Amino acid sequence: MRNVLKAAHLKAVTKKKKPLLSIKHKQRRLAFVLAHQHWTVENWKCIIWLDETKINRIESDGKIYVWKKKGDGLTDREVNEAIKFGGGSLMVWSCMGWNGVAMLAEVEGKMNAEQYVDILNDHLLPSLAESGIDEEDIIFEQDNDPKHTSRRAREWFEEHNINVLDWPAQSPDVNVIEHLWRTLKKKLQAYENPPKEVWER
Repeated sequence: MRNVLKAAHLKAVTKKKKPLLSIKHKQRRLAFVLAHQHWTVENWKCIIWLDETKINRIESDGKIYVWKKKGDGLTDREVNEAIKFGGGSLMVWSCMGWNGVAMLAEVEGKMNAEQYVDILNDHLLPSLAESGIDEEDIIFEQDNDPKHTSRRAREWFEEHNINVLDWPAQSPDVNVIEHLWRTLKKKLQAYENPPKEVWER
């Protein structure tokens, strides 16, 4: 069967992953686009973008590619030295706006709604005061992670009169802070020797 398929110039490829979208998801995506299609740069300047990310002390979780000539033997440049158990990692939280980045917070263990609200109190509020955005104009963007949408978190936003952007479920990850995380990790990987500690207190 494989030979017949090859003779027909067919080849096996890996299936691409994409969000499983229901009709409701598509409708909410369309509604979001229509509601924000006329937003100007000034509107988007009011957004505070947040997210968490994992930073590895030594190696990446994903594949690392290098260029080499066909037939060349293995060189040190093509080896990613690994340590058992990954060498240590750190989960961090931060947010950013038009005028810059905010305070960086360490996530202890697996973040739940209570720790999330503690971080908002201790790190988000001081950052908002320095954001340069009028308090009544601030709009908060977060994904639909359960701790972000928990009753405790919703109550916190209501108590502090913070508007939260209605982000549709199963949306593409277009949070601009992802670019910040990518830059941060590239800077850390550029050091010749990895840090001995993942978080200096």
